[in-house]
Amino acid sequence: MPFVENLHTDTHPQSRRFRSLRMVQTPKAGRTLARWGATLGLLVFVAGFVPWTQNIRSQGRLTTLRPQDRPQTVPSTIGGRIQQWYVREGQLVKKGDTLVQIAEIKEKYFDPELLERTREQLEAKIASLRENAAKTVALGGQQTALRQGLQFSLSKARNKVSQARLKVQSDSAQVLAQRADFAIATRQQEAQENLYRQGLKSLTELEARRLKFQESQAKVQDVQNKLSISRQELTNAIIELQSLQAEYTDKISKSESDRRSATSYQFDTEGQIAKMRNELANLSIRAGYYFIQAPQDGYVVRALKEGQGEIVKEGEDIVTMMPSTPQLAAELYVKPMDIPLLRVGRQVRLQFDGWPALVFTGWPGTSFGTFGGTVAVIDNIDSQGQYRILVIPDSTQEAWPKPLRVGSGVYGWALLDDVPIWYELWRQLNGFPPDFVGEPEPEKKAGGKEKKADKGGSSEE
Repeated sequence: MPFVENLHTDTHPQSRRFRSLRMVQTPKAGRTLARWGATLGLLVFVAGFVPWTQNIRSQGRLTTLRPQDRPQTVPSTIGGRIQQWYVREGQLVKKGDTLVQIAEIKEKYFDPELLERTREQLEAKIASLRENAAKTVALGGQQTALRQGLQFSLSKARNKVSQARLKVQSDSAQVLAQRADFAIATRQQEAQENLYRQGLKSLTELEARRLKFQESQAKVQDVQNKLSISRQELTNAIIELQSLQAEYTDKISKSESDRRSATSYQFDTEGQIAKMRNELANLSIRAGYYFIQAPQDGYVVRALKEGQGEIVKEGEDIVTMMPSTPQLAAELYVKPMDIPLLRVGRQVRLQFDGWPALVFTGWPGTSFGTFGGTVAVIDNIDSQGQYRILVIPDSTQEAWPKPLRVGSGVYGWALLDDVPIWYELWRQLNGFPPDFVGEPEPEKKAGGKEKKADKGGSSEE
């Protein structure tokens, strides 16, 4: 048997003498291939237990985290004509630097002294308001004087009416006395006539008595006339009293009307003054819009209007600017299936366009040319079937390259859990999503317990 075993070896000299033995022995190439296959299988088996970092791949572009750091257009607040350019494309400007000067195209603003003339009109209106206020005060004093004069005139008229009443009473008494005296004179005359017919009185005595009768009758008529005059004077005094009230009421009403007109003019003037102040303020602000200034430090990217003398409309864009020191962020888009796996603060590896890189997605520590970042924003709504996330530089790792520009392409890998390679291959073949992991850093709850990631499914809430 030792001889037979030795014949199976290629080095034994007797093996060359037997053709059948040469046909059944194992070829040398086959044994070599078997050894390599066994070695490779062993390596694959061992490699299946090597840790692999699960990740979510996405791509996007560079943008900025803050809205004020993104490219912006500088519009013209007012319509006008481009008079002069103060910048060129690509120039670095500071906040407040003049970019463009424009001139007016509306005829109502052509006057170069419009601001000063409007200010003069405002001062004239204010002076007119002061004079009108003085007129209102004067009319108020006039009304006070009229009311006082009315009281004095009414008192005087009432006294005059009282005097007229007393005179009427006095004249009435005189009339009564004179009528009594006339009655006596009438009886004496009749008696004298009888005595004269009887011859007891002379004609001379009778004529003297008739004369006295005529005088008494004349006195009665005279006192009656005086009484009528006194009554007329009383009536006139009453009428004057009534007309005096009406006259002063008319004067006071006219003065009140003038005062109210002055007050109305005052309010109207105050409204005009407020309107003119508003117009003056608008003109002052508009004068500042003739020079379009840079809203912040940045670069003039592109002039949207060319040359001088070109007309720009109100609110029309003139130049595009890019802030000089933007806070860069990578704008990536993730599938809805992967979005529950992301949290704010999750680590991300990034590869930038134009930056050489050697990437091993499963072993981020061995990759070359990639940069670290953390998730800062996760949108709550989708954008064309995907969700947007914003990734900012990771302060604990190497800083992003300074030459990066907004808008350049970027590729990202959101780093998840570490699993064996065989598990990852099995997951990929079955189309399963990556494992759901918890927060990147455990958070302590009350009582000292920590929130840990559950590799099998959801995190402990």
